[in-house]
Amino acid sequence: MDGPLCLIVNPAAGRGRGRAVVPLARSVLEGAGAGHRVVESASLDHARDLAAEAAGRGEVIVAVGGDGTAGALAGVAASAGARYGLIPAGRGNDLAGVLGIPADPAGAARILAAGALRRVDLIGVGVPGRPEAIVAGSVYAGLPALAGQVANATRWLPGPLVYPASALRVLARWKAVRFTVAIAGRARADEFDGYAVVVANSAYFGAGMQVAPPARIDDGQLDLVLMRHGPKMTFVRALLKIRDGGHVALPEVALDRGADVTLTMARDLPAAADGEPLPFAAPLAAGTPLRIRALPGVLTVLAPGAVPGGG
Repeated sequence: MDGPLCLIVNPAAGRGRGRAVVPLARSVLEGAGAGHRVVESASLDHARDLAAEAAGRGEVIVAVGGDGTAGALAGVAASAGARYGLIPAGRGNDLAGVLGIPADPAGAARILAAGALRRVDLIGVGVPGRPEAIVAGSVYAGLPALAGQVANATRWLPGPLVYPASALRVLARWKAVRFTVAIAGRARADEFDGYAVVVANSAYFGAGMQVAPPARIDDGQLDLVLMRHGPKMTFVRALLKIRDGGHVALPEVALDRGADVTLTMARDLPAAADGEPLPFAAPLAAGTPLRIRALPGVLTVLAPGAVPGGG
């Protein structure tokens, strides 16, 4: 490991698990002689500020929380040229899973102490006139973003259940929207009425749903999942199949790839990333272009060197 660790804790993650995992992680780090300190964040913006301060001190930024915290702090680390680590403590933990970081805090801390480094991609996302945000796993618009809002407000269901349950609640009132998806270098954009567009840097979102099976976190490309219009029962079938990626065989689901994608929607609807709303797209105004681009190899992360399904 190169440099001391700064563990930035989201105390609200995983119904308090963010705070609860710290003592066990610290015990492992102390036993390994790994220098570290612990700070708690009061919000996602505060966590970003703490991460920028840690980077300025030459520390390794360690996110202790769920995918929202993990993605936000990965972006800060990449922008600052700092090294990054992760102790998963949320309801989803999809980034940790694709990096091969274990769910138990002791195992995650041992990886931090071992100091093995891996370079992975991130995603830049933005709208005209606003600074670009950097996120980790995926950007998505339409029904999944609305479902994410419902999931974030739901406290009585565990992670693996809250996302599909929230999607079904949104589906009851859903009306198809016209999406326009343009991939840089293509002569024509793809326009269709449908449910969702997901632009993925890694295979998983929503607590283990394999939304984009071909996606790899270090290939310099983004994988698109386009769900076109069909009977609402089609979306239910997709939810039943998405855990193992079987939804991509449905005729309403199309896959594509590109490194630079622009998305617009014909009515005001939210877009989100890594389980959190994008502040400049909550909602994304009708016709406003959302640019989503791959940022190859910009993050240096403490993680196992070989990750099945993760690159």
